[in-house]
Amino acid sequence: MNRSASIKDVANQAGVAVGTVSNVLNYPDRVSPRTKERVQQAIEELGFVRNDAARQLRAGHSRTIGLIVLDVGNPFFTAVVRAAEDAAALLGSAVLLGDSGHDASRESNYIDLFQEQRVQGLLIVPVGDVTGRIDQLRERGVPTVLVDRLADESKYSSVSVDDDAGGYLAARHLLDSGRRRLAFVGGPASIRQIADRLQGAQRAVGEEPGATLELLDSDGQTVLAGRSVGDMLVERGQLPDGIFCANDLLALGVMQSLAMTHRLRIPEDVALIGYDDIDFAASAVVPLSSIRQPTQALGRTAIELLVEEAEAESPIHRAVIFTPELVVRQSTGAARSTAGAAGSSPQGGRL
Repeated sequence: MNRSASIKDVANQAGVAVGTVSNVLNYPDRVSPRTKERVQQAIEELGFVRNDAARQLRAGHSRTIGLIVLDVGNPFFTAVVRAAEDAAALLGSAVLLGDSGHDASRESNYIDLFQEQRVQGLLIVPVGDVTGRIDQLRERGVPTVLVDRLADESKYSSVSVDDDAGGYLAARHLLDSGRRRLAFVGGPASIRQIADRLQGAQRAVGEEPGATLELLDSDGQTVLAGRSVGDMLVERGQLPDGIFCANDLLALGVMQSLAMTHRLRIPEDVALIGYDDIDFAASAVVPLSSIRQPTQALGRTAIELLVEEAEAESPIHRAVIFTPELVVRQSTGAARSTAGAAGSSPQGGRL
């Protein structure tokens, strides 16, 4: 098999013009069945492989879609990526993935790279304000959709989850279970999703007389960051009775610290709820309550919006917002009674 055969070789083998071979490959309805059969036979005999890369460069675009997320190590983003890949595959396209790592300069480099690759379009979970870059991409014919971030639909299309509502659900659930001294674990607040979740939690706490909400910054959104926060809480000797973490990885880290390292009881000593409802939440040593985000719908809708942007001469932008769902598990059981508190708190007890 000659894998280096060219389109000219196919034309010579079939006894037709190069343009006829091109029509068979790209516009088969323009070629008679008999001629098409001869060309296809020549392709098989020579082992010709069409050069899609060159064809795409000539056309000015490829069959790939760029997708930039904040952290591919977070199972939430992994699930969104998988859903987007499945939806793109149905369209005959593939997804090129970039992980910004919450780094704006790295994000910018990926945008440049995907533009050089002449992607069909770009999906992006932005680190910060990317409106200027999106405007540049659109001027150059690259449609862009924001993912997991609400955008002004008069300018851009976006698909997101109402994180303010999710934060409210999480804090309200802790309050309804009898908790009054709450803590929010997450950071940095410059990340819009985290800021919105905190805002929702503050709104719920504001409705409950006597309830408080402490903000505990974390060094990232990982399990290790959560463990550090849990260790800090125990070392200072003052524990909240309910903790809301900005994502499940943080919550699992806090759980590891409190329950496994320091032998605190969850939920008897501290109730704990996360956000995202990743697969690991249900299988944690204490099944974790969480706020579920519709990852399948996020990825699928992002591709649908991108197709709308690409196909319309004057696209009507849409902001699709999904509503999160409270998933209750063992980590947020009923608050413990005062009578059962004696002797169970570490290093100086609880406030």
